[in-house]
Amino acid sequence: MGTILTTAQAGTLESSDIMITVAPAAEGSGIVIELESIVMAQYGKAIRQTLAEVLMEQGIKNAYLKAVDRGALDCTIRARALAALGRAGAVSKGEML
Repeated sequence: MGTILTTAQAGTLESSDIMITVAPAAEGSGIVIELESIVMAQYGKAIRQTLAEVLMEQGIKNAYLKAVDRGALDCTIRARALAALGRAGAVSKGEML
């Protein structure tokens, strides 16, 4: 799809989870990722990379993404990001499978 239609979120602030909020961004503004994590020193770079990969895989070129991480695994980060994008209208249900 490539375009986020509305602000949406997925996830929780429970231990071993991540809360991801995505919002539309102006054309040409690029991708902005704001990350808070209890494991920032150890895994901050990897979490940012995973989030950027999910956005690129879905063809998103302009987006604001805020992630509040509580030690989520990579598979959880990907699932929450896809769920938030789906709720924002950026991913069709068939693509989420």
